[in-house]
This record gives sequence, C-alpha cells and structure tokens, in this order.
Amino acid sequence: MCQQIDSPPTSLKSKAINGVGWSATDAFLGQGVTFLVSLVLARLLSPSEFGIIGIATILIAILTGFVDCGFSNALIRKKDVSGEDYNTMFITNVGMSIVIYAIIFVISPIIADFFQQQEVTNILRVLSLIIIIQSVSLVQQTILTKHINFKAKAKATVISATLSGILGITAASCGYGVWALVVQQLSANISNTICICIICKWTPNFKFHLDSFRQMWTFGWKIMLSTFIDRVWNELHQTVVGKWYTPAALGQYSRAKIYAHFLSSNFTLIIQRVSYPVLSEIQDDKEKLVYGYRKIIKLSMFVTVVCLIPLGAISEPFVYCMIGNQWEQAASFLPLMCIYMSLYPLHSINLEMLQVEGRSDLFLKLEIIKKTIGLGPLSLGIFVDIYWMIAGSIITGFICFIINSHYSGKNLGYTSWQQFKDILPSYIIAFIIAISVYFIKYLPISCFIVLPIQLLVGSVVFFTICERIKLEEYIEAKQLALKLLNQIRNGGKGSE
Repeated sequence: MCQQIDSPPTSLKSKAINGVGWSATDAFLGQGVTFLVSLVLARLLSPSEFGIIGIATILIAILTGFVDCGFSNALIRKKDVSGEDYNTMFITNVGMSIVIYAIIFVISPIIADFFQQQEVTNILRVLSLIIIIQSVSLVQQTILTKHINFKAKAKATVISATLSGILGITAASCGYGVWALVVQQLSANISNTICICIICKWTPNFKFHLDSFRQMWTFGWKIMLSTFIDRVWNELHQTVVGKWYTPAALGQYSRAKIYAHFLSSNFTLIIQRVSYPVLSEIQDDKEKLVYGYRKIIKLSMFVTVVCLIPLGAISEPFVYCMIGNQWEQAASFLPLMCIYMSLYPLHSINLEMLQVEGRSDLFLKLEIIKKTIGLGPLSLGIFVDIYWMIAGSIITGFICFIINSHYSGKNLGYTSWQQFKDILPSYIIAFIIAISVYFIKYLPISCFIVLPIQLLVGSVVFFTICERIKLEEYIEAKQLALKLLNQIRNGGKGSE
C-alpha cells in the first residue's frame, strides 16, 4: 500500500518550489510569447502553409532524439558527474547531429515525393540545421537542469522567443509564406543556443573519454531508443494526416494539437524538469520518493485536467476569436484532443519514475508494448477518419495508463487503482466546469462576447467548487502559486 506521509521533506519541497518558479517562467513566459506569435502567424498564413511545415518537421522530430543519446538523462541521474562526462557528451552530441543532418539532406527529396509536396525538399534541408544548432548547447542545458537553475533557461527562452517572433511575423507580413515559419524556428534555436552558451559559461576541451561514454551509453541507449519509438509514434499521426489527407487538414490537426499540447506538455515539463533531478537525489529513500511521486501526479493532473477539459468545451469561440473562422476544423478536433492530452502528465511522470529507479530497460519494453497497442487508432485514421483516430487514441491512452502505472508503482506500492482514485476528483471537477460553459456558445451573440462569458462562468464554478470541498490538490496549487508570486516579486532570490 502507498504510505501516507504527514509532511513533505523540507529540502525536497524547498528545491521543488524554487525550481518550479523559474521552470514555470521558462515554459509559460517563453512559450507564451511563442503562442502569441503563432496566433498572429495563423492569421497571416493559411492552414496549408502550416501543413507544409508540419510535414517538414516530422523527420526532424523523429531523428532529433538520437542526438542526445539519452546522455542528459544519465548525467542528471548520476550523482557524481565529471568534466570527462560532459566533454564526452558534447563530442557525441555534435557528431551525431552532423551525421543526422547529412542523412536528412540526402533523403529530403524522398520525403517530398512521399507526401507529394516538392517544396518540402528545400524547406527540410534548411530547417534541419536546427539539429546541429541544438546539439551545441545540450551539455549546458543538462548542467542547468541538474543544478535546477531555470532562471538562466527562462532568460534564454524569453529572448529567443521574442526575437524569433519578430522575425517570423515580419517575414510573413512581407509575403514569404511558409518560409516565415522556417525563419521563426531557425532564429529561435540560434538565439536560444547563443544565450544558453553565454549564460552557462561551460566550454568543452574536445577530449573524448571512452570509459565515460560506456557508462553513459549503458543507461542512455535504452532511453534514446525509447525516445525514438515515442517520437516515431507521435509523428505517425502527423504522417497519416499529411499522407492520406491534405496539407490543409494537417495544418488544422496540428493547430488543435498545439493548443492542447501547450497546456499539458508545458505544465508537465515545468514539473518534470525539477522533479527528475530532485527525485533522483532521494532515489534511495523510498518514503520520500513515494511522497514526491504521489504529490507530483496529483498536482500536475489537477492543473492540467481542469484547464484542458473546459478548453475543449469552449473550443469554437476560443479558436474563432484567436485565429479566425478559417480554422473551423481545428476547433472541431480540439475537444477530443484535450481529453487525449489530459493523460499526458500521467504517462510522462510514471515513465519518469522508471528512470529514477534506473529501469531504462523496462522503460523501453513498455514503449514497444504501448506503441503496438496504439496501431489501432492509426488504422482508423487511414481507413475511416481523423476524428475516429483521435477518439481511438483516447481509449488506448487509458489502457497505456494502466500499463505504465502498474510497473512504475509496483515497487513503490502506488498502484494503478490508487492513482486512479487520486486523479478522479480532478476529472469530476473539470467535467462539471465544462458542462457549465458548453451551452453558452449557442447564445445568438458574437463569439467575442461568448468567450469572455464562458471564461467568467467557468472561473466562478471552479473556485466555488474547490473552495467548498477544499480539495488537497487545489490548496497545494494555490499555496504554490502564492509562493511563486512572492518569489517573482522578490526577484527570484534563492531560486538559483
């Protein structure tokens, strides 16, 4: 059984709060700027142009996972990291990135022929330079993450997001079409890499150490392969839509996915970038580990679910107000996508625990099992419809939750059923809010009036329920928010 602990470990809680503050700033301020830029670009460009860039990024997303080789996870988990480890990782990462870029350069015409979009060739060759650019700062980012220094990462993210946004919007306004998106993404990665390298101040000595490589590879290759499988799987959905439908349909699908992904993945990233190094430090203390594991799941799922499920309920007014009526299909995809993506933190955190426990072998095994199960929804996308593909993914998502939670919680005594009971109140509250705001869209008034009314009603219902029942996760979230505001007000002292 999962042990009930009366009070959290002070050092863990202190580290988590400080780290989460700047991790949140990094994710939501930086991604917030990118999100606002994407709204402007969605009004300047067509769904087809977003679909073209979506096709070009499929291969990049898949192969990027090979660059890191799982070494960052290995070093974050490792308690005593040497300069030899960092230098070996740097040389490996840069070397792998050059090899991968060369492969993409050669096969880009084949990718273009497969999707019957010839302009993808040049776009892919230019955009894939991102892989080399990112590899230069992977060690520095690992160092910052290991030391839970997200203040530095936040500065780099905000600067790069702002600069790239200005360049992307300018290019779109000048009529460069899909190349405006290339300019935005390329400039974002260049500026972020420069900022990270300047802030971190770590420089390589270009010495490769075979023993260090072997140690990192022993743990990292399974993570690398698991990441590759996961990315292939995620991009298969994009591939199905891009191949069997149209670039415009892919643009609509990817836009809905981005909005759902923005909330689920960003909040999970905020938590995980702090929780992984912190929990790795206490991996030998089962009591503290179980406490942190359970708290992270309950808090992350509460925030994610109460944001995503109501977002699905207001999808039409939200999309129409933000990016216009030409994105009508994206609005229809969004409710299903929100339900599907609400499970993302649960999958991610359970898999993180396997890494903390050093079970990268089991991590890989579960990825293979789950992706085999998920072939069903992909078949629905090919032979039936995109909507059925997303609906099928929701069902397989719950099945995969049972698989993940069974193995990750097995050794710690935190079972699938206990996890389900912990997250159920969050889903109940979220669906009550969703129902309370959904029917407002049928009022015969402008969506620019409907959306604020829905947001107001949803907020009132949320605070009324949570204040009345005093849900533990709500109280934790409120206390954390107040501490983060105080931390920001004080200039982030102690966060570094």
